[in-house]
Order: sequence, then C-alpha cells, then structure tokens
Amino acid sequence: MHNVAVFVGSLRAESINRKFAKALERLGKDRFAFNFVQLADLPMYNDDLWQSPPAPVLRLKADIEAADAVLIVTPEYNRGTTPLIVNAVAWGSRPKGKNSWAGKPASLIGTSGGGIGTAVAQSELRSQLVILGTVLMGQPEVYFQTKPGLIDDNHEVTDEKTRAFLDGYLSKFDAWIGRVGVKVQG
Repeated sequence: MHNVAVFVGSLRAESINRKFAKALERLGKDRFAFNFVQLADLPMYNDDLWQSPPAPVLRLKADIEAADAVLIVTPEYNRGTTPLIVNAVAWGSRPKGKNSWAGKPASLIGTSGGGIGTAVAQSELRSQLVILGTVLMGQPEVYFQTKPGLIDDNHEVTDEKTRAFLDGYLSKFDAWIGRVGVKVQG
C-alpha cells in the first residue's frame, strides 16, 4: 500500500475537487493510504520566515517527505493553478537545497463543471513540478468534468463507466509509484 500526500487546491467546504479526491480515495482504498495535507493555515510564501519557520510549513514539508507519492487535485481559477497550490509548491521547494518535492512520484488530476476540466491549471502546474524534480506521471491525463449526481454523498462514483475509468487511472498511478518510487521501509 502506498502512502500518498494529497493536495486539494480548494478550501471551500463543498469543493467539487475535495469530493473528487474523496471519491478517488474510496476507489483506491486497497492500494493507497491518502493523507490529505492541511493547507488552510499555511502562510503566504515569504523567504524571511525561514529564520523561524512556521509550524504549518514544517508540517507541509514533513508530509511531502513522508509520502511515497504526491497527488495534486486542483481546480482551475482564471485559466490557471489556484493560489493555494502555488503557495504550497513554493513552500515545499524551499529553502534552497531542501526541496521536498525532488524525486517524489506525482500525479495531477482535477475536476470542474466545464468540458475541458482543469487542463490549463494542470498544464501550468506540470511545468513547475517537473522543474522541481518530481517524477510526474505523464499518462493518463485526467481533465474530469463533474456532473450533478456523478459522485454521491458517500463519495461513491455512481456511473459504472466513470468508475472503471477512474479505477484505471488509479491502477496506472499505483504502477507508476511502484516503478519510479522508493519504498519507505518501516
């Protein structure tokens, strides 16, 4: 079983991306242990804060480093990545020489009500994560369109074809982690 640090790019209580992440957790429960990384108390990036790093920053870096892999579930704001995710990426990449993202297997996924899902946000984020040294899964790309009733209140995917598609994505992510990741013993 792979320990996966999950970053959801929205703080909204009824976030469709949080519901989507919870549905993925439910689908992958036999393969993954999801750790939803807390981002709400993370301060905006400020290099001056490294003199006495805030506890949420140290927790974020520890969550990334303890994980076998990282899954970023991002909405798309104004045709780009959410400020919440950009901020988390910045904190995880610093201070110089202590990039927590380096070598970490990762995947991007997201959902929206629109037909192109979160394609633009993922594209923007992909360029950042690659330069930071994550081992980013390239295929399959998932730009998921949420429709009413597709994920129920118990985080079950209600459509069998969609469930099979998402299960296939999770199988590929599982294989990716197994192929490129380093298993933590313990």
